[in-house]
Amino acid sequence: MDAPNIFEALRESHERQRTLYRQLVETSGDTPERRDLFGQLKEELLAHELAEERHFYIPLMELDAGVDLSRHAIAEHHQLDELVESLDEAEPSSPTWLVQAKKLAHKIEHHLIEEEHRFFQMAGKLLTEQQKTALAKTYLASYAEAKAATA
Repeated sequence: MDAPNIFEALRESHERQRTLYRQLVETSGDTPERRDLFGQLKEELLAHELAEERHFYIPLMELDAGVDLSRHAIAEHHQLDELVESLDEAEPSSPTWLVQAKKLAHKIEHHLIEEEHRFFQMAGKLLTEQQKTALAKTYLASYAEAKAATA
């Protein structure tokens, strides 16, 4: 099989995020399942954001046409981090926890759709095929390293 390009590599993590947040918002109460799913989602988001910023958005910022797009995406990552932090501090058994989890799920989905339908198209025009493959390689290595660090 051909080496993945950066967009394929990012989409794999996007699908993991979607699966996890969909399962998370179906949980209720302070259960091991809720804690486990939240932990997995948190770990996935962290590893993805770190690797994506380093190996997708930072390289795009080097191109004039990629600056605004990259800044916007990184700002959204920050918003996601704040929502994760507020969930971390909330009591999983409280009714507000699920409200916050749904807010996080909504924000993740908004971000993923925007990336996949807007950012990827623009980045696809800015990057060469060779860059897309090289970035996927460094992204995947950085992602795996970040996942291992949180495990």
